[in-house]
Amino acid sequence: MLDANLQAQLKSYLDNLKTPVELVTFTDESPKAKELSQLVNQIAELSPLVTAIDGNNTAQASKERIPSMLVRSVASKSEIRFAGLPMGHEFTSLVMALLHSGSHPLKLDAEQIEQVRNLEGEFEFETYISLSCQNCPDVVQALNMMAAINPQIKHTMIDGALFQTEVFDRDIMAVPSVYLNGESFSQGRISLTDILNKVDKNSAARQAKALENKAVYDFLVVGGGPAGAAAAIYAARKGINTGLVADQFGGQVSDTLAIENFISVKATQGPKLVASLEEHVRDYDVDIMSGNKASQVKRNEETGLIDVSLANGAVLSSKTVVLATGARWREMDVPGEHEYRGKGVAYCPHCDGPLFKGKRVAVIGGGNSGIEAAIDLAGLVEHVTVLEFADRLRADDVLVRKANSLSNITIITHAQTTEVLGDGKRVTSLSYTDRSTGENHELALAGIFVQIGLMPNSEFLQGDIELTNRGEIIVGSRGETSIAGVFAAGDVTDSPYKQIIIAMGSGATAALGAFDYLIRQDV
Repeated sequence: MLDANLQAQLKSYLDNLKTPVELVTFTDESPKAKELSQLVNQIAELSPLVTAIDGNNTAQASKERIPSMLVRSVASKSEIRFAGLPMGHEFTSLVMALLHSGSHPLKLDAEQIEQVRNLEGEFEFETYISLSCQNCPDVVQALNMMAAINPQIKHTMIDGALFQTEVFDRDIMAVPSVYLNGESFSQGRISLTDILNKVDKNSAARQAKALENKAVYDFLVVGGGPAGAAAAIYAARKGINTGLVADQFGGQVSDTLAIENFISVKATQGPKLVASLEEHVRDYDVDIMSGNKASQVKRNEETGLIDVSLANGAVLSSKTVVLATGARWREMDVPGEHEYRGKGVAYCPHCDGPLFKGKRVAVIGGGNSGIEAAIDLAGLVEHVTVLEFADRLRADDVLVRKANSLSNITIITHAQTTEVLGDGKRVTSLSYTDRSTGENHELALAGIFVQIGLMPNSEFLQGDIELTNRGEIIVGSRGETSIAGVFAAGDVTDSPYKQIIIAMGSGATAALGAFDYLIRQDV
């Protein structure tokens, strides 16, 4: 199950355990159950503080999913469950669950730990995931940490591909999907801060009050993607008072599975790069305020400062600001899209593809992302239909040749999607118009993956800063915008090329431009 190198790495992690941990398995004779038992036994052999327990003969067994494992802290009695085999992206979640159950310190703010510890009531969280989903571990690990802190909080990771009956019964067509005490709680990536805001009604108000007491920054970054991270690092290295406010680290990079054009790194994955970005920023004296969204940015003519208003009501002030809010997937903007979002309409093939195993799906968009999605999905689903608005595909030739070589991919050009149709619970078909003939067609399918480019996250800036007709922030050669003291970088700007390495470079440019602006101001 685990090769020698992985066992050696895991053993070094388990050396950090301070208190005993029990791994209780609930299995049968299925192949996945046997793999789970093998995994647990291998882990137990790597540390004297880890004990493998067969839970099949316990009274608890009748209540457990099979196959599943329970990570239990002997010291605190906390319980973290994994229904399925936590490999792929979720192996890190298992390692962290072991460490936190064994009293290894959590990398959370003291305030957050205390807030979780003080939550009253019983919280039974369930998170449906796919092992190929790069966003799921963030949610799983946040809820696992909550369970490790407060014994009244339980959490179970559920592999949707392995427990498809549950997925069907609950109409789950997107991951991660979180349930709390049997009721739908959230869908998609959600941060620990957002989770706490939902379960602790006074959380947002307390957070806003704490932020209001922040001193004036020399340099404030809005956004936590590659551009924002680069800007924060460059500013902090100048020795100026630097802050970073963001909903969460990563942005679009978190949704990127394979990265092979980041110079000097032959290949990596989005979540791994995001973790490195955050770790690098935290090496410097940067005040990181995650879990916060900006709602307005304006220059205060009375103080001469830039005021950044947040969605929770707090206002941060800074002498300079760098906007690096990135972009998000562009929507089709057709009837039915919003109604069936998460019910068959999806934007991340790596995350949600396994939920459509053996079914018919469509990919909207014939660029690189669309054709890559079609190729990935072809190995999982019965059939993929690619719909491209233009008269030809825009993807690289090597990708087009690969797609054409697969028997279960059909490519239709001149296709304008007109409506998403469903039965009220899930997608059943899609309507499109052949632009060359004007004929209308309907495709019967279970899923629609939208891959038609990006939209800048700039709506909150409308009317306050100069934007292009596409909503991109217009910047100069130093990253300056139409507001003095406000700079911008990355995919939210009018940069013609949306690439990670270009976003990082523009983040550095904006930081240096802002620093140059600062030193030229009157004392």
